[in-house]
Amino acid sequence: MFFLRLLAGAFLLLAALALIGDVTRSMNTRTTVITSTAAQWRQLSPQSLTNAQNAVSKNLHPLVWDPLIWRLLLLPAWFLFGAIGLVLALLGRRRRRANIFIN
Repeated sequence: MFFLRLLAGAFLLLAALALIGDVTRSMNTRTTVITSTAAQWRQLSPQSLTNAQNAVSKNLHPLVWDPLIWRLLLLPAWFLFGAIGLVLALLGRRRRRANIFIN
C-alpha cells in the first residue's frame, strides 16, 4: 500500500508540473495552451515514443496502439497523470477498521 501511495504522489507531482508548464506557456502567449501527453513525450524523448509504438504494435495487435493507447496519449498531460495519480491514491489508501460490537 505504501508503494501505491508513493507512486500516486509521483504521478500527482508530474501532473502539477505539467499544469504549471501549460499555465506558464498560456500566460506568455496570451492564448490557452494545452499540451498533450504525446507532445510532452515527443519533446522529451522522441525515440522512446517510437520504440514504444513499435513494441506495442509488434508484441500486441497493431490496433491496440492506434485507437486505444494513442487516444490516451492525446489527453492533456496534467489530466492523464492526475487521473492515474488519483486512481493509485484511491487504491493505496488506508482502509478504515470497522468496529462491530455484538451485544
